[in-house]
Amino acid sequence: MSLNASLIKELREKSGAGIVDCKNALSENDNDIEKSIDWLRKKGLSVAAKKSGRVAAEGLVGVNIEGDEACLIEVNAETDFVSRNEKFQKFVNDCSKIALQSDGNVENFLKLNYINSASTVQEELTKNIATIGENLNIRRIERVSLNEPGLIVSYVHNSVVGNLGKIAVVVALKSNGSKEKLYDIGKKIAMHIAASNPISLDLESLDPNVIEKEKQVLIEQAISSGKPKEIAEKMVQGRIKKFCEEVVLLEQNFVIDGKTKIKDVLKQSSQDSEDKVSISSFKILILGQGIEVEEKDFAAEVAATVNN
Repeated sequence: MSLNASLIKELREKSGAGIVDCKNALSENDNDIEKSIDWLRKKGLSVAAKKSGRVAAEGLVGVNIEGDEACLIEVNAETDFVSRNEKFQKFVNDCSKIALQSDGNVENFLKLNYINSASTVQEELTKNIATIGENLNIRRIERVSLNEPGLIVSYVHNSVVGNLGKIAVVVALKSNGSKEKLYDIGKKIAMHIAASNPISLDLESLDPNVIEKEKQVLIEQAISSGKPKEIAEKMVQGRIKKFCEEVVLLEQNFVIDGKTKIKDVLKQSSQDSEDKVSISSFKILILGQGIEVEEKDFAAEVAATVNN
């Protein structure tokens, strides 16, 4: 029996099941959509659609490095409990490997073939939603490349297993120096980034819009405290400098000693390595960052249930 592409698309939208499963369902049920949905439900393959509306803010971030290429990936689940599920951990780890083949775009990533499988990443994701029983979401992918001598180093904070945890960082260091020494300083800087979460590498790459927004906030605060606008604008200059020191990696104080700027740490490392050491780029993923999760008052929920 020939399968209609539009029917497969419609069944996928209604069931949340993968392409292969939809094809099988339609073949088994003479292209009848409703019967196919029932068939998928009986197989436990259509539950993903019901779960896709639930907020997924837990999960794991993973990191993978192969030579001069590295990637970070965030896969969300609804509860922290799932992060300890071995099947989920394997899925995130596999995704971190596949992500090295991607362009960093999640939609394109979902279309790639899964490891040792005829399924796509999207289809494997749907299967895991059905099997694990929670809404899962591949949210972000970040990539780092190093096209010159040096080393890419990673750090995973609150590691659950191996390269999976709650915060993941990769740092690309440029240098012809000792790999052992590069790894040591790279690991320390990656740990610093995990703790301080900078938003840019240097002052030149800091978004001017970010500075302007912060400047306006500080001016309004000064005016609200009773300062004339002219004085407020002068006061802000010093505060903007402090703001940059807080959010720009090279201007931040090293968390290990609390006083040496990262740019000076690199200078010292250059002397130790007998070759200039600099940071080419870095990326950080913090699990659930930016996801709005509704705060629930469980006591109120119970009371409301009793009263009803």
